Amino acid sequence: MSEPQSPANARAGDELIEETPFTATAAANAPSAQAAGGRSFLPKSTLLRHLLILVLSAVGAVILLEVTDPFTNSQLASLTYYAIAAGGLTVLTGMNGQISLGHGALMAVGAYTTALFLGVDGEPLPLPVIFLVAVAISTIVGALVGVAAARLHGPYLAGATLALAVGLPGLALYFRDTLGGEQGLRVRAPEPPASFTNFIDLVSGNPASGTKWLAYVGVICLLITFFLLANLVRSRIGRTWRAVRDQEVAAELAGIDLGAWRVLAFVVSAACAGLAGAVLALVVRLAAPSGFTLVLSLALLTAIVIGGLGSLLGALLGSALLVFLPPFVTNLGGDFGLDQTKAAQLAPFVYGVVLIVAMIFAPAGIVGTIRLRWMTARAKRAVAGRAAHGG
Repeated sequence: MSEPQSPANARAGDELIEETPFTATAAANAPSAQAAGGRSFLPKSTLLRHLLILVLSAVGAVILLEVTDPFTNSQLASLTYYAIAAGGLTVLTGMNGQISLGHGALMAVGAYTTALFLGVDGEPLPLPVIFLVAVAISTIVGALVGVAAARLHGPYLAGATLALAVGLPGLALYFRDTLGGEQGLRVRAPEPPASFTNFIDLVSGNPASGTKWLAYVGVICLLITFFLLANLVRSRIGRTWRAVRDQEVAAELAGIDLGAWRVLAFVVSAACAGLAGAVLALVVRLAAPSGFTLVLSLALLTAIVIGGLGSLLGALLGSALLVFLPPFVTNLGGDFGLDQTKAAQLAPFVYGVVLIVAMIFAPAGIVGTIRLRWMTARAKRAVAGRAAHGG
């Protein structure tokens, strides 16, 4: 497959875009000149601006991990793999307009790859190398699926990826001798290195537990992933994806190979899903079919919808809702006298209510709705200022 051609008139393709009902919420979350305008204390260079945000986010993550208890550390570790996968799905669905229900299966590829490499006899490969292998294998699987589904749209693409989500985890049952069958594979997480222990002693003096170590691994992966994705969506590649999403005919007239760019979006999204699966395998210490059902894929899709299609910050917020809302509701139900079983059953109901409320009152998602209201208020102030100046 040849590399997608980047047309010289890709910017012209953006100008030909006409907003459609399907892409209204995604367009509200997409980077825009209006939203980026105005006074800003951040560097004008996109790369430098994202580097500054990366450093500030890293400092904030270290502070958060050091001031919270071990249980919260484990929740934050879970947040990282949800957010990594949701970030990749944001690129595919929010930026390129392809609906995928198979990301749980792609996460399974990364998780099982990590489990197999960490479970070898003797000294396993370094953890970064294992993560890269997991990402590479997931990318290959994603490329194959992307090529097969390049000409599918809407419900047809969703149906094809649904078959992937249902069928791929079943391979663990067929190759039970290698992949562990229903029980899955136990993941032997590597011990924290001495450099990590020294870093924690220097920063806070708190115990450098295994849970905290895995949380730091997840945070590092999350920050690197979001940094790369943020630069990607701000580049000409991101503009071309938005052109393909918003108006296929205009994009094709501008010289864009629609199929090739859809495959590229699927590949990038699959790479993120593979890394998310690798982090999940470490945090959960298990790679089993029950962890990668259709429910996981649907949860990722609802996370980016609630947070805001096309927004990496929205993907992070939606993932946080997935992680922190169920235990909060369960504890709240216990405080109101419900037993543990009924309190646990209350969590999915409340999550569904939150999703419905978000669709009614914030159809562009959390981030998209805030951005739209800010832009509307700013436009009103500008009109009022011009009227007062003219008067």
